[in-house]
Amino acid sequence: MQIHVVQEGDSVFSIAGLYDSTPNAIIEANELETPGDLVIGQALVIPIVGQFYFVQQGDSLYSIAQKFNTTAEKLAQVNGLQVGAPLPVGLRLYIPDEPPRPITANAYIEPYGGEVSDTLRASAENRAGSLTYLAPFSYEIQEDASLKAPPLDNFKEIAQQNDTALMMVVTNLAEDGFNAELGRKILSDEALQDKLLDNIIQTTKQVGFKDVHFDMEFLPPEMKENYNQFLRKAKQRLAAEGLLISTALAPKTSADQKGAWYEAHDYKAHGEIVDFVVLMTYEWGYSGGPPRAVSPIGPVTEVVDYALTEMPAEKILLGQNLYGYDWTLPYEPGGEFAKAISPQQAIQIARENNVPISYDQEEQAPYFTYTDNAGKKHEVWFEDARSIQQKFDLIKNRGLLGISYWKLGLSFPQNWVLLDGQFSIDKK
Repeated sequence: MQIHVVQEGDSVFSIAGLYDSTPNAIIEANELETPGDLVIGQALVIPIVGQFYFVQQGDSLYSIAQKFNTTAEKLAQVNGLQVGAPLPVGLRLYIPDEPPRPITANAYIEPYGGEVSDTLRASAENRAGSLTYLAPFSYEIQEDASLKAPPLDNFKEIAQQNDTALMMVVTNLAEDGFNAELGRKILSDEALQDKLLDNIIQTTKQVGFKDVHFDMEFLPPEMKENYNQFLRKAKQRLAAEGLLISTALAPKTSADQKGAWYEAHDYKAHGEIVDFVVLMTYEWGYSGGPPRAVSPIGPVTEVVDYALTEMPAEKILLGQNLYGYDWTLPYEPGGEFAKAISPQQAIQIARENNVPISYDQEEQAPYFTYTDNAGKKHEVWFEDARSIQQKFDLIKNRGLLGISYWKLGLSFPQNWVLLDGQFSIDKK
């Protein structure tokens, strides 16, 4: 699989010729609605077996092999070269694919307004084949330990048709967001916990869930051990029913990290108790904050490396956003919130405003600025093929269990082409 960054003068025809592909293959893989109007800086995936590399000044087969996690001898063999021979700048080398690595892939799906939109349903239908789990968001715990169910529409049938398991997401969400006091009430009352687990198990049998996923956020710090004990009880009850248990964890970099989102999440305990966790490694750039990449590679890597000191790699799903944000400038704390957009929408905005897309090497994320019709300046950060490849490389290099997406319904075709091209998806 090849990633190509559009340069001035490029067309789908010239790009196809560069990589022995076809214009139609490129248009289809990237879902290009205006293939004759590419954006400078736009990252395209080229659906070919393997990829090509064009030699740059100072390259050797050894340095190139290191970039692609292969050997100089293998590159020499497939390209008909001598290992020690000088490489002319611009020479096109073929880099063979690595064998696909098996991973677990989850995606949350969040209906709005009590029903499932056509767009959301289509997204589930189109992407379930690339998933281990489809996770409707969410079953909300009530004060009496009953559950408020999300609309499930035909998600069960979609999952069955694609050999995809359903994940039951259980949260302490209320109308005003994650509710700390609701969490305290449930985690302080053994009888309510038992009733909650009874209701969860009954629901798994009715719907056919394979995993129960607790996403309990902004819990009071003093509830950390209560949460751990509840998970131990839940693990015992759920395992007896043949069910897996997982949790969502705030993105911590140390055990004693302060903050309402972090303190009640005990990485070490969760790593010991549950079958796997989802690290919520996104929202460094968030709607109410200043412009920044949503999941910059540096902070994401720090969270992963801390998690690896507390739990085995084979229990970790890397959280990944399928969206970006469009900020109106100047940013003012407490002012206008950024608008969430899909990667495809970001490219459309750049095209409509005739601005190039830049790429931040430190954050490993694309961005651009533009001025709208009202004269207001905007800054947009989003995901593209290059930024998601950084996350895939992190999964491979750290030996993680896989990836968990927040959330379906936002168009990012390059992600799915790269995912399916590099990994084999475990099915439960």
